[in-house]
Amino acid sequence: MTVIAAPLAVSLGDPSGIAPELIAEAWARREECGLAPFFVVGGANVLRAAAATRGIDLPIVPIEDPGEAASAFSDGLPVLGAQDCTPCFGSPAREGAELALHSLTRATELALSGKAGGVVTGPIAKSKLAQVGFTQPGQTEFLADACGLPHESAVMMLAGPSLRTVPLTVHEALAAVPALITRDLIERKTRIIASALARDFGLPAPRIAVTGLNPHAGEDGRMGREEIEVISPAIAALQAEDLSVTGPHPADALFAAHEREKFDVALCMYHDQALIPIKTLDFDQGVNVTLGLPIVRTSPDHGTAFGIAGKGMASAGAMIAAIRMAGECAARRAAGL
Repeated sequence: MTVIAAPLAVSLGDPSGIAPELIAEAWARREECGLAPFFVVGGANVLRAAAATRGIDLPIVPIEDPGEAASAFSDGLPVLGAQDCTPCFGSPAREGAELALHSLTRATELALSGKAGGVVTGPIAKSKLAQVGFTQPGQTEFLADACGLPHESAVMMLAGPSLRTVPLTVHEALAAVPALITRDLIERKTRIIASALARDFGLPAPRIAVTGLNPHAGEDGRMGREEIEVISPAIAALQAEDLSVTGPHPADALFAAHEREKFDVALCMYHDQALIPIKTLDFDQGVNVTLGLPIVRTSPDHGTAFGIAGKGMASAGAMIAAIRMAGECAARRAAGL
């Protein structure tokens, strides 16, 4: 028997940014790109106006329940709820932040209740959301709080056609990173990665490459001892659990094409070590996936791009990839694979 996941909930993101127009294009290209049914929480007028900036005639189908989205999807973009604001692309305002927070909150609630197969989050402007009650550093932490989990249990993975990477430390000053790298952190995040790639990506024994912190992975202690004292012992402990973990690898060589064939995901020590290669290789198709949650969550790996919003310049590739990936992960969970 084929198990079909519930439709995906898409949060609008900041309505003054590029997310609404990219969501509209994703719906317009739904068949070409093989997208699972999805609906958007709020913002019908914003979505319609955003679509017009790209020359898309976007029919909106108001729905009162997520269960209506699948049957409505071929007729138009299903939109749940009447919450909206005045379209004003490129000029973020409090009204838009209130809509963005409502959309994110409701989409998350629907995923947690099982009425949505997962949530795809549009990019937000954190400074604007903070003015209307958003207290978390970002959407990943918001999702962790909503799921009742500590922030460190929500692991950010960047995924594209060429590469998957996970930053061990995320939005931290570079000077603070060495002290934050611990055996416990490496081991906990690696276990979450292994479990999530098996459950959501169909990789029962994922190959995880761990980078070093220092140039040349420390070169036997000549350029730093973190590899010897922290990273290598963590890898040994994980290998003892029969996880396929290798390293520490010199980060300057790990992402060459012939090396990428040898692993499924790279666990990197800090933000730029993980994000520079993925954005170099897969900028227009990069997806931010949150691992370790009881729900599926993806997001395009880019920001609000207020400077080009409403000008028809933004690529929809990452939004389409985020919706496609969420649909695939949700289908695997629904099937219990």
